[in-house]
Amino acid sequence: MRYISTRAAGPATEGKRFCEILLEGLAPDGGLYLPQSYPQVSSTTLSAWRKVYHEQGYAALAFEVLSLYIDDIPAKDLRALCEKTYTAEVFGTGEIVPLRHVEDGLWIEALSNGPTLAFKDMAMQLLGNLFEYELARRGEELNILGATSGDTGSAAEYAMRGKKGVRVFMTSPHGRMSPFQQAQMFSLMDDNIHNIAIHGVFDDCQDIVKAVSGDLDFKRTHRIGTVNSINWARLLAQVVYYFAGYIQATEGAPTHGIGVSTLPAEADGVQKVSFAVPSGNFGNVCAGHVARMMGLPIDKLVVATNENDVLDEFFRTGTYRVRAAANTHETSSPSMDISKASNFERFVFDLLGRDGQRTQALFGNAVPKLGYFQLGSDPLFAQAATRYGFASGKSTHADRLQTIRDTWSRHGILVDPHTADGLKVAAEQRTVGVPMVVLETALPIKFASTIVEALGREPERPAKFDGIEALPKRVVEMDADVDAIKALIATICQR
Repeated sequence: MRYISTRAAGPATEGKRFCEILLEGLAPDGGLYLPQSYPQVSSTTLSAWRKVYHEQGYAALAFEVLSLYIDDIPAKDLRALCEKTYTAEVFGTGEIVPLRHVEDGLWIEALSNGPTLAFKDMAMQLLGNLFEYELARRGEELNILGATSGDTGSAAEYAMRGKKGVRVFMTSPHGRMSPFQQAQMFSLMDDNIHNIAIHGVFDDCQDIVKAVSGDLDFKRTHRIGTVNSINWARLLAQVVYYFAGYIQATEGAPTHGIGVSTLPAEADGVQKVSFAVPSGNFGNVCAGHVARMMGLPIDKLVVATNENDVLDEFFRTGTYRVRAAANTHETSSPSMDISKASNFERFVFDLLGRDGQRTQALFGNAVPKLGYFQLGSDPLFAQAATRYGFASGKSTHADRLQTIRDTWSRHGILVDPHTADGLKVAAEQRTVGVPMVVLETALPIKFASTIVEALGREPERPAKFDGIEALPKRVVEMDADVDAIKALIATICQR
């Protein structure tokens, strides 16, 4: 398996192996890595994986999926890394990603049982183990520079804390995360964890990461890597739970006391499933796109946005228009307060027939210069829905409050604001006979003020997080200045 940049000059471009791009993150030309082709999963293979999942568990399924993309780590080592990562001790349940039944044909896939109570743990825990493994194999160190709107930062820091050969420099928008999210990150006192609160919005943080990664001399000198979803390894890890969700939704989940599904099959005899994904940076739903390209029978991939509806606008009109910081709304689903979806480039690359030069013209030229591009009149745009299955919708503060109330009163299920956005948009996109799986984003305690506003009471708090907001904090505030960030990294690396 070889990987190419989304801005590669042509199909003959020589690809890189997995462990090269694992530590590299962004490609030297500014593009994002994707496999030269997607491995195909037949119905026979999917049936075999169903058996693997039920008899051996999530870690075994993860190995099956990952081994299609990773051929430069010995199979026994990759299997051991999966088994080390996906355990009941880390994720609170041996099922790892159980489905919760909401109502007939509607499910929530529980992805937030990890150490930081957010779906980002699903990939970040594996990424931490992969980094440690490969760095030890090479005898090298890595300085991770990341950007977070709330959950990526804490998931990365909890996954990397104490890891040999790894430092983390995590940027976040000052004052724009929930108090719980801030406390999770800023209360960590590990020597290899460094938090930087940027005066700006998430997109400013993301721009810093891309700018530093684009300075190839600095990147090589200081061994800069990434944990944001621009890193292919993280997105790849997320592909696994689409397969796990599909398997459960098409068989029911008797271990949850829900019973066995009796859903009708499609005309071709294959039962399809739709997924609704709360999305700001497009990483989570892009993993679903990869699973669908592999052959997983996905009907719709539903992109649910909040008031920062850049992605919804594109799928409705064909116009991708980023917003300036002043026009990026501060919302009650803050992890999606993003107006520059970095992972979106991967899908557009596929949509354009893997034309790297055209992708470069859009993301490398048009977006930086104009702030937008338009594909609405391009015949290829229609394929976003017809060939690739994408649909979208928008949820507002009033919508998520009502969804939280309704889901609690009707079903006794408490959801966080982002998952509420997913449920709201999922309801608009459901198809009779096709199960809809909403991907859970985080546990409600991470956004307690919105739950209080919706229901008049605090959500349940895991005991290990009691009093976290009152803990001492270690964080540096800085302006959105790339040179200043590079100077800070260089100084700390010299200690």
